[in-house]
Amino acid sequence: MIWSLVKVVFFVALAIGLSFGLTYVLETPGGVRIAFGGQEISLAPIGFIIAILVLLAVFWVLLKLSGLLVAVLRFVTGNETALKRYWGRNRERRGFDALAEGMIALAAGEGPTAVAKAAKAERLLNRPELTRLLNAQAAELSGNTAGALAHYKELLQDDRTRFVGVQGILKQKLAAGDTDTALKLAEKAFALRPAHHGNLDTLFALQSDAADWAGARTTLSAKLRAKALPKDVAKRRDAVLSLADAKVAHDAGATAAAREAALLANKLAPTLVPAAVLAARILIEEDAKRPATKILKAAWQETPHPDLATAFAALEPDETPEARRKRFEQLAKLQPDHHETKMLLTELALTEEDFPAARRAIGDLAEEMPTTRSLALMAAIERGSGADESVVRAFLAKALSASRGDQWVCSGCGHVHSEWTPTCHNCHAFDTLEWKQPPESDADKPMDAVLPFIIGADKEPEIEDPIDHPVVLDAEIVNEDS
Repeated sequence: MIWSLVKVVFFVALAIGLSFGLTYVLETPGGVRIAFGGQEISLAPIGFIIAILVLLAVFWVLLKLSGLLVAVLRFVTGNETALKRYWGRNRERRGFDALAEGMIALAAGEGPTAVAKAAKAERLLNRPELTRLLNAQAAELSGNTAGALAHYKELLQDDRTRFVGVQGILKQKLAAGDTDTALKLAEKAFALRPAHHGNLDTLFALQSDAADWAGARTTLSAKLRAKALPKDVAKRRDAVLSLADAKVAHDAGATAAAREAALLANKLAPTLVPAAVLAARILIEEDAKRPATKILKAAWQETPHPDLATAFAALEPDETPEARRKRFEQLAKLQPDHHETKMLLTELALTEEDFPAARRAIGDLAEEMPTTRSLALMAAIERGSGADESVVRAFLAKALSASRGDQWVCSGCGHVHSEWTPTCHNCHAFDTLEWKQPPESDADKPMDAVLPFIIGADKEPEIEDPIDHPVVLDAEIVNEDS
């Protein structure tokens, strides 16, 4: 604002100064007399100034003509490039003007204009390393993918533009859904420029989506060296990659490799539940129960999860319900107020048919967090306690329309997964699954018109598995004799 005001004041002052100067010259008496070779010329002051300006213009024209004359003389004497350089300077200037106008049109989204200016710049400059990229991007903006691909392939011929050409073709292959070719191109681009942040992100995403965990780990290391990723994020992703390696090795029967990878994943990310579960299961298979118990307790203290409880139960598969309930108190003490702990203690009490203890364990959870699992547990408690059948059916009806509780939900797109995976099945993002309750969806609930029919039915509805998560225990939840 201030600078604009200064410029306005300056130009106004300049105009006023020129006006006063011109008035002064016009009102000045006398004139300018030039005598040369017996000739005398008298000029008024304003005429003298005009004559000086005309002489300067004539001098500039003569200077340009002399340059042209020198170029012609050199051309006549055998220097053919002299005349070309003279005319080439003007051609080059017009070429660079067209190049600049093409870039501006490209930035403005004017595809046809960008294509025309790019063609003009290419014709005038004859500098393909400058114009090919503009031609490719202009063609791409105009929807001419074949033409853009041809220009990108031309960029591969020059060492200076090869990386840009590979990136352009890679972008087209990704848009076309050809991820296999895109992965090879990203690897080629990585070989050309190992520290390019954008290509590292693309390569890592393609490798993780293709389950190339070894390649993804190499790329992760490159990202860390290029400072394209914070150390804590890199450590977490390394843990996820190690877990993925461990799952592959475990499924293939490579126990030693699976054990090493799973323990590494658990060491890098102790709060990663799937890593803790897999590491504990492998240790249990090797009869190493003490380190397995330690891993499961550490993970439960951070994130209580049904899979951890299932693995904890597998430590002693043949124990009695009383012994199991006593042993699980070790986990319950770590997170006594967590809803997962409350439901776990409720299930343990139900296996012993201790319905008062089950009611104390679940508390007000069915009201505070009404999920399929908590409401089904309340139905089992009410039936075991001898409550009226309508009360039991009411809880079961609520369970049908309630939330399924915590699940593996992608933080990027919200897609719900039945089990943890390194990448989201929907958006293919890496390490975005979180154990939380997804947003409620009307599509996941039955129609409200069905609920009165269920509650008032003469026959109890058959529910295949009202409890969302598998019960840790082997005994039946509901006492049919009660």
